[in-house]
Amino acid sequence: MKSASPTTFDEAYYERFYFDKKTSVVDPEHMERLGNFVCSYLKYLRVPVQRVLDVGCGIGLWKGIVEKHFPGASYQGVEFSPYLCERFGWQQGSVVDYAASAPFDLVICQGVLPYLSPPDLKAALLNLGRLSKGALYVEAVSRDDYEQDTIDEDLTDNRVFRHRAELYRRGLREGFVELGGGVWLSRQAEVPTFALERTGGPG
Repeated sequence: MKSASPTTFDEAYYERFYFDKKTSVVDPEHMERLGNFVCSYLKYLRVPVQRVLDVGCGIGLWKGIVEKHFPGASYQGVEFSPYLCERFGWQQGSVVDYAASAPFDLVICQGVLPYLSPPDLKAALLNLGRLSKGALYVEAVSRDDYEQDTIDEDLTDNRVFRHRAELYRRGLREGFVELGGGVWLSRQAEVPTFALERTGGPG
């Protein structure tokens, strides 16, 4: 199987999963809790956040969260969907090969990686390591989640690859240290952390 194409993410896709209240996967209260957690944790760790990249930014759910917690930071939305780029003015690109002139302090990648084939996923995970010099927030459903019955399959788009959680972790460990809760710290970041703050102990 190949990775999802740009045409997958058309107007009908976003109407189904984001704009129609009956079928939307978006929970505003969940996003508020998530944003408060991620940004507050980075503030606690004293990760300086001036430049933020939201790769696969969708309808821009993180934009207001970033502005609230880091009012002086710039926000760069990158999106694979031509429809959303035209509608919201995002920069078109893919997490697989998006390149920037300089790495970002915070990279957000939510709900994107499961649409990638194994080779593209491997490239994307390495690319995330190049794109962040500070922190990374990743959210991706895994085969483990399906096996543990964590996923609501009536709401979730099932046109995804069911990669193992360990496959994601293995690909990210080259560039990051896992802190839990989907938060990762770049190995380039000069931010001290305690051993018990890092999953699995020493980085």
